[in-house]
Amino acid sequence: MPLILPPDLMVSVSGFRGRVGSCLTPELITSLAAAFGHFLREEGSGTVVILGRDSRTSGSMYADAARAGLVSVGCDVIDVGVVPTPTLLLAAREAGAAGALGVTASHNAAEWNALKFGGGDGLFLDPERMARFQALLGGPDVPRAAWDALGSVSVDREAIRRHMDRILALPFLDLEELQRRSFHVALDCVRGAGGHVIPALLEELGCRVTGIGLEPDGRFPRDPEPTAANLSDLGELVRASGADLGLAVDPDVDRLSLVDEDGEPLGEDFTLALCAATVLRRSPGPVVTNLSTSRVVQDVADRFGVPLHRTAVGEVNVARGMERVGAVVGGEGNGGVILRELQLTRDAPLACALILQHLLEEGLLLRAAVAKWPTYSIVKEKIVFPRERILEAYDLLRRGMPGAVEDDADGLRLDWPDRREWLHVRPSGTEPVVRVIAEAPGDKRARELVALARDLLM
Repeated sequence: MPLILPPDLMVSVSGFRGRVGSCLTPELITSLAAAFGHFLREEGSGTVVILGRDSRTSGSMYADAARAGLVSVGCDVIDVGVVPTPTLLLAAREAGAAGALGVTASHNAAEWNALKFGGGDGLFLDPERMARFQALLGGPDVPRAAWDALGSVSVDREAIRRHMDRILALPFLDLEELQRRSFHVALDCVRGAGGHVIPALLEELGCRVTGIGLEPDGRFPRDPEPTAANLSDLGELVRASGADLGLAVDPDVDRLSLVDEDGEPLGEDFTLALCAATVLRRSPGPVVTNLSTSRVVQDVADRFGVPLHRTAVGEVNVARGMERVGAVVGGEGNGGVILRELQLTRDAPLACALILQHLLEEGLLLRAAVAKWPTYSIVKEKIVFPRERILEAYDLLRRGMPGAVEDDADGLRLDWPDRREWLHVRPSGTEPVVRVIAEAPGDKRARELVALARDLLM
């Protein structure tokens, strides 16, 4: 019989998310993992699945449940433990696995957890493949393996080390010069999986590290999303320690936010821009980002004379876009950076290294490095809005905000290039809200755009 999903489970290309002990139960996790293993086998992808998780208190329980589900359908599980999501996906690709299963709710609060489904190519399932998987959930019961055909379980504790080695070997980094420069970095890992990798990586890059939230126990001391509004403690640490900059990652370590030497949070929007500049200086080529990313990435692409392509929001959409156009670098304005030479996955450890390399090459600290680029104000709000009326909402916005260049690849993006401002409205893939994002050269105008959109929708 079909697997009945709870109505309050968030289902999207980003995975299946829910609140611990409410809609997300160990029984459901086991069923979803079994279905995923069966799905991979039916596709002919193979039987090996890499399993990993972030540091959430529910992570061990759900990983146990997922492991049982995979083994029950004859999949051989390689458990990499508590690791960054990019480490998990890199391990899957390098092992030639059938797929990867991550137990992580990324930036969501501690009461949430989720399953994220990846392929053997080291990418999350794209919308078409996710649709096929969801269709399987609506079919007959998944057949379980007999006693003598159950899968095996093995442990891999070297995945983080291999990931770090791959980053340190990148041709974009001047290791000797970085070690000689010896940046002082204030670090906030919000008690997520980053505590297992970021301090060690920074030390190998020659940094002196002063940190908070380095204990990977999943007891997040603040809202774990690394937005500027959530980085006041890191700003205080930068000022108190005299650090050259502050770095903050989310619980599954695929997003990086920046704090300058004065302790002022820059948030996430400059992460991709500065990392892209580092890459393009040595390897010019196309750049890909999503429709909600700051215009400063366009400015970087223009500076190096390369095209910028935009896709729907979502890591896999950017990754597939990078494949299509042969992009050398890409990512999202939420602090996610993707380097094709490493892997087509958002990677915060990679971003840390590229940011330090950028500052080394510029001979500047963050405030001056950012000041070399045009300044915009980006405003992001969440609006509770019935999803069944979203098409009507787009029509209201078109009529109420005329004269824009439209892009409906993901919600509705209205762009006024001559004014260097834009508005993007789309349903969230991770929360039951509609996201409204606006950017303009000044904060007042960006807020006016959001307010106008809100007035039209409410």
